[in-house]
Amino acid sequence: MPNLETLRFQYEKYQTKSRQFADAAIKCLISDDICLDIEAAYDMIQIIHKHEGREKTVRQRGTMSNKSHIILEASEIERILTRMTHEILEVHKGVENLALIGIQTRGVYLAKRIRSMIHKIEGEEVPSGDMDITLYRDDWTRISNNPLVQTTDIPFSVDDRQVILIDDVLFTGRTIRAAMDSLIDFGRPERIELAVLVDRGHRELPIQADYVGKFVETRRSETVNVLLADVDAEENVLIETAAD
Repeated sequence: MPNLETLRFQYEKYQTKSRQFADAAIKCLISDDICLDIEAAYDMIQIIHKHEGREKTVRQRGTMSNKSHIILEASEIERILTRMTHEILEVHKGVENLALIGIQTRGVYLAKRIRSMIHKIEGEEVPSGDMDITLYRDDWTRISNNPLVQTTDIPFSVDDRQVILIDDVLFTGRTIRAAMDSLIDFGRPERIELAVLVDRGHRELPIQADYVGKFVETRRSETVNVLLADVDAEENVLIETAAD
């Protein structure tokens, strides 16, 4: 592993580069003998922050001009995921033929938690995978000219399986439509369901979740941010509103 001084030097170097260079550089932190993918890169930068006593992450969380308020604390997130896990098991009457796929980024960590809870309850391992849907979105060119494409890893056949897609926030529905398009490229599931931690409304496509942690009324201009201890320096769900 690169030592702390190497990582700090790399991080500070990337901060001073132009936006175009930084977008490319942050995809892979490179030292003398290791190349890390983007999630590992974020993890390494997070280690730097923790060593320096900072409670912040690399990911954008708004500016000082934004107002935010927390709608879910860590303990509430845990209770919600426990409830959703029991709902999934009740509907499916166990885990036979069941598979979980988390949508990058925080959907991946939510899927891992639900998988762990299922194992504790049922004593069985459920197949799980990770999916990046960036290039499947019909609006990706509007989001970024240089999108960050992350890992898709589905190490099992989806044919004839009952697959649950898991994401953190359900908004317009475009992410989920893209996820279904991506999933079909891997095979033909018997059934596709959706589980989300937060449903904030404002759908642009006729897509609804089968399992919802919390319904939240929001303005379209607001942002719902899910922060998880697995990848962030804290754990909560907050709504950000641009200050007047």
